[in-house]
Parts: sequence; structure tokens; C-alpha cells
Amino acid sequence: MFDLVPFRNRNRRDLIDREDDPFNRIVSDFFGDVMDFADRGFRADIKENDDEFLIEAEMPGIKKDNINLEINEDYLTITASNEESKEEKGDKYIRRERRRGTYSRSFYLDNVNEDEIKAEYDDGILKVHLPKKEKTSVKSRTIDIE
Repeated sequence: MFDLVPFRNRNRRDLIDREDDPFNRIVSDFFGDVMDFADRGFRADIKENDDEFLIEAEMPGIKKDNINLEINEDYLTITASNEESKEEKGDKYIRRERRRGTYSRSFYLDNVNEDEIKAEYDDGILKVHLPKKEKTSVKSRTIDIE
């Protein structure tokens, strides 16, 4: 049903190099999940039951108004943008942080009733309900050869 459309190409060597890089380990240890989200975008789980497919996408810190879902030629694209800043005011900055980015994931839709798709967003989790199309019986017949 779903094929993930990669939004960035990575090869195996690139992933190994990043893990072996001491600077990346320090940054990862210090910033943790924040850098993970900024680097890869949001994570998504896909579930299937008898009636529907369900996408659950983690979008911590993203406002509902900054999430867009679009269907185009059998692809569902989820786009989220984030602009966050934290400032501690005073004569001297002890800390000042900003984060900004746009993240996008696309999923191929097969056997989905596109007119009945519904989405909800709560506590940083986007849930997209994708109802399956009604099963149609396959008609078969014999063709006479002339």
C-alpha cells in the first residue's frame, strides 16, 4: 500500500561516516532529539487494519497551522514548517536558541478512498486516517476464439 518517497538521498557510507565522526557524537549527545528531528524530519508509523491505513507522524513543537497535507497523483505529501526561538532577556545572553526548517514526507496511496481521508493533530502527533476502497469483485469471463 505505501511506498516511501525519500526526500533526501543517503548512502550507507554516509551514515557510517556520521556515526564515526567525533564532532557528530558530541553534538548528538548534547542536543539529542532536537538535532535528530532537524536532520531527518518527522518520523512516521504506518498501521493497517481491515478498514483503513493509519499514519501517525511525530511532530514535536510544530503548530497545527504549520502542517499541510496534500494529495497529488496518488501521493499524500505531509509538509511541516517550524520556526521556534527561545530568548532569555537581560544585559548578557546566557542562552539564545533558534530553530527553523521545513520537513516533507510523501507516501504512495494505493487502494485508498481519497475523498474520505481525515486528519487530526494532538500533543505533537498527526494522525491521518486513510479509509480503504470498497473491495470490488473481479469479474472473469471466457473469451471465444474466432
